[in-house]
Amino acid sequence: MVGFGPADVPPSAAVKFVGAGTAACIADLLTFPLDTAKVRLQIQGESKAAERASAVKYRGMLGTITTMVRTEGPRSLYSGLVAGLQRQMSFASVRIGLYDSVKQFYTRGSDCIGIGTRLLAGCTTGAMAVALAQPTDVVKVRFQAQARSPGEARRYCSTIDAYKTIAREEGLRGLWKGTAPNIARNAIVNCTELVTYDLIKDTLLRSTPLTDNLPCHFVSAFGAGLCTTVIASPVDVVKTRYMNSPPGQYRGVLNCAASMLTKEGPSSFYKGFMPSFLRLGSWNVVMFVTYEQLKRAMMAANHKNTNAL
Repeated sequence: MVGFGPADVPPSAAVKFVGAGTAACIADLLTFPLDTAKVRLQIQGESKAAERASAVKYRGMLGTITTMVRTEGPRSLYSGLVAGLQRQMSFASVRIGLYDSVKQFYTRGSDCIGIGTRLLAGCTTGAMAVALAQPTDVVKVRFQAQARSPGEARRYCSTIDAYKTIAREEGLRGLWKGTAPNIARNAIVNCTELVTYDLIKDTLLRSTPLTDNLPCHFVSAFGAGLCTTVIASPVDVVKTRYMNSPPGQYRGVLNCAASMLTKEGPSSFYKGFMPSFLRLGSWNVVMFVTYEQLKRAMMAANHKNTNAL
């Protein structure tokens, strides 16, 4: 048997909350360069200077990473990591860690859980997470989007400076910029990611020889990552563009989407798809596998301490 054996006692809400945040931070540490490459590809072409340029600065995931390392140094791949980890500890803890608890709340503890209940629970925890963690997401995207050209002043000097500068220049509303598309995006992501993982895992456990262990978690997480990327990419691109835009560039989220469609065509909504899939696929695998093992490890430690007392 791979990893910890299934716990006799289901993990508590607190264990899931802490485990989800920790697992998400580990996944972010390993996949952050792919996320940064995705953001750079998504915002490419939004500025007037980029529209006038004849050459495309970034070409594909590997080309984007190579260009960034060559022109800005390896550290640029982890620009915004601090805000990213802050985001995951507050964001993933709510949207993933509380998913089962909210699901049980809607079913009043019943073992019969339909897909509608799963979707509703995913939308609920996704919206709660965005309301709490939106400022960290704005700062993360701003850091990932700023290119470090020699001789040019950086937009933000540090994570704290970014929070202060955005609040000073754009008001507190600036820290919650893009909340609407982010809620839409995370409703889609959360429902697709968690519900797909849930359904694939349940199907594998019922219909295959796989047990509730690492191979089952790996396959379920990879499938969830693929489905999420295909469905959520258009909303994700619009969210990134709008959150990174200076005040006044777009009149609103719909104007941002319309501008992308008219100036860059429908394919602009899938900019950065490959790094997005590689990032979400690998992130899902690392996060869910780590999450499942952390839950079991914490429950085993708690059981051991209880017995010792």
